[in-house]
Amino acid sequence: METALENLSKEDLIKVISSRDEKIEHLTQERDHLKSQVEMLRRMQFGQKRERFEGDPNQTELPFEAGPADIEQQQEEIKEKIEYVRKRPNHKGRAKLPEHLPVEEIEIHPEGDLSEMVCIGKEITEELECEPAKFYIKRYIRYKYAAKNGEGVKIGELPERVIDKGIPGAGLLAMILTGKYQDHLPLYRQKQIFARENIQIPSSTIEGWTKQGLEKLEPLYEQLVYETKTKGYLQVDETRIRVLDSDKKGAAHTGWYWVYHAPLDGTVLFDYSPSRGSSAPLPMLGNFKGYLQSDGYAVYEKYGKKKEVIHLACWAHARREFEKALDNDRPRAEKALLMIQELYKIERRTKEEQLSADRIKELRLEKSLPVINEMGKWIFEEIKSTLPKSQIGKAMAYAYARWDALSAYLYDGSLHIDNNPCENALRPIALGRKNYLFAGSHEAAQRSAMIYSFFAICKKHEVNPFQWLKYTLENIMSINHKNLKDLYPQNFKKSADL
Repeated sequence: METALENLSKEDLIKVISSRDEKIEHLTQERDHLKSQVEMLRRMQFGQKRERFEGDPNQTELPFEAGPADIEQQQEEIKEKIEYVRKRPNHKGRAKLPEHLPVEEIEIHPEGDLSEMVCIGKEITEELECEPAKFYIKRYIRYKYAAKNGEGVKIGELPERVIDKGIPGAGLLAMILTGKYQDHLPLYRQKQIFARENIQIPSSTIEGWTKQGLEKLEPLYEQLVYETKTKGYLQVDETRIRVLDSDKKGAAHTGWYWVYHAPLDGTVLFDYSPSRGSSAPLPMLGNFKGYLQSDGYAVYEKYGKKKEVIHLACWAHARREFEKALDNDRPRAEKALLMIQELYKIERRTKEEQLSADRIKELRLEKSLPVINEMGKWIFEEIKSTLPKSQIGKAMAYAYARWDALSAYLYDGSLHIDNNPCENALRPIALGRKNYLFAGSHEAAQRSAMIYSFFAICKKHEVNPFQWLKYTLENIMSINHKNLKDLYPQNFKKSADL
């Protein structure tokens, strides 16, 4: 090899050395990239998230039966435990009972002859109690009256029913829908609850009720869609949902829920699409004008570049990228995280002091802007000497490419520093996926989007979802279309507070 190099000209020798250096640089980058991936996997395995269960190979099998001595010892321990619980030592006080609940009073007098005694007082002890769901039959008895002259007959008018000629009332439908979409109880589990009360209802019937109950909400949902399109500030995110594909028997399709959160009004809209492509949010964002806040997904970048749109990025996503880099380059990752932490300290202050939008803007320009400028200059200098494929390089590149969008929340005090409120609205979807696994069809997924929208609004405005849904199902068919918005959860709360 040395002889071959000696025969090369100076120019060729320089090319060989340059080529070798490039290969070494490439291999070094690959090594650092793979090393960071290994560190990340270790962090996922041994960090705070402990979803994985790794069995102990040294653990012996559990015994099938306990010996007489063990049984006697266990019974003695149980007896001691019962005595301990009964005495309740070191009791630190009791939780305050809710004042709005009805009270059932039970008077207890001493046993024996009290005729020669005088009552000198009483002691009151309270406990919180409940009854299981109460099922009952609501029977409408409509009386008929005939005119004495034989000219006509009158009968009491039957109230508007949610499902015409169906047996479920609004309360039962509200319970089923709240159970599935708020408490994540699949319908088959609810069927088991009915069975425990000796109420036998076929699965197909419950599924039909669910579909018909959701369909009643379509006018209200369409109104919500219309109003969401007119908002001037939207946060947007998306999450997957498995949907049974009608074209392929037994196959599941990955569909997507797109969620649009209007922070100024506290409204949330879920929309289903079979696709995650750029055309999916077109019905909502095609004519959108205003502030659009999102993560770094390329589809949002496309809509954010429109002339009438100011695109806001999410500092929470930028922070996550630097958190991933802690095992790759701790000093620089910590430096970035400390600066981001300063930005969030300022945001906490705005909430604690309940500042107005104008005052928030002033505070951000005074306190946040210098931090952002310092961080921007630091990233600009550091990224030049950072390996692009390293995790710290990716974190810097993520923030650097979106710097204007990350700084845009300074424009108005009503804007948020991150997209977290929108992400929070998606959490019920993740919980639902673990329980009912998939939607039965694309149409069923869209119907689910309707109820997810309204339950998310209920949560934001601290409205009881069951009470709202029961009231809405009872009134949506008879309400004047001009007053349809009165059925929004936030308006239901206002009327309930009056």
